Amino acid sequence: MINVPPTPDHDEVDLGTAAGVTDRGLRHHHNEDALALSSEQTPGGLVVVAVVCDGVSSSPRGADASRAAAEAALPVLVNAVRTGQDLAEASHAAVVAGRQSVAELGEPENERSATTFVSAVAARDDVTLCWLGDSRAYWLAAEESESAQLTRDDSVAGGMVEAGLATEEAAMALPHAHVLTRWLGAEAADLDDDPGRAPHVERYSPPGSGVLLVCSDGLWNYLPEAAGLARLALPRAMTDPLGAAGDLVRFAIEAGGADNITAVLIPYPAPETP
Repeated sequence: MINVPPTPDHDEVDLGTAAGVTDRGLRHHHNEDALALSSEQTPGGLVVVAVVCDGVSSSPRGADASRAAAEAALPVLVNAVRTGQDLAEASHAAVVAGRQSVAELGEPENERSATTFVSAVAARDDVTLCWLGDSRAYWLAAEESESAQLTRDDSVAGGMVEAGLATEEAAMALPHAHVLTRWLGAEAADLDDDPGRAPHVERYSPPGSGVLLVCSDGLWNYLPEAAGLARLALPRAMTDPLGAAGDLVRFAIEAGGADNITAVLIPYPAPETP
């Protein structure tokens, strides 16, 4: 099942075994986030594929860029699952497809659209993650010590934290904290000519039961700690991922709703479906 919803002010995708909610929030005129979600039954078990993109507001047509990237990337990943391809290579190919789709928006050379990108291919024993920008993936567990942020932000703040120059709290308080250092755009240098802008691809093995969260910064801006997000999402997310994703989005709206908000939840093990 492949589901790429339109990008209205609010939309929900419910696969039963995973779900996502996207909302424009309170202050933006349009929702520039996009989500794409699919589930595939394979000989090795259920595999869920999720893509979340957040159009860069300082670039033109951010909503078009995020949707184009999500729509192009999802089928590449789903086909890789169906045919047993290497998922790390497929994740890179999905970003290439997304970049090409953004390039085909047909903008002038000096007016390139851009979007963040994070994908997850969630199989029974491991998760293949790929990202550019500051949309994130988290592992949420009932045991607070097992919850973790799985991605690292490609931003000024993220670079300072990774280099040990500042705590996340201090780095995020800086005026240019959210300026991106990598993104998915139409420029070929994003991937091919500059290794510093290539997508990150990593694997994660869930330690036990829990939930994979894929989200835009409209959510984590208000609660960046994995343990705090786990407290909000669990235990409901284990059996009702759509309801729990709605809870996370409502939390962000009630906290200020300053940005578009997207949350996708993938429980481990997958909940029983009728």
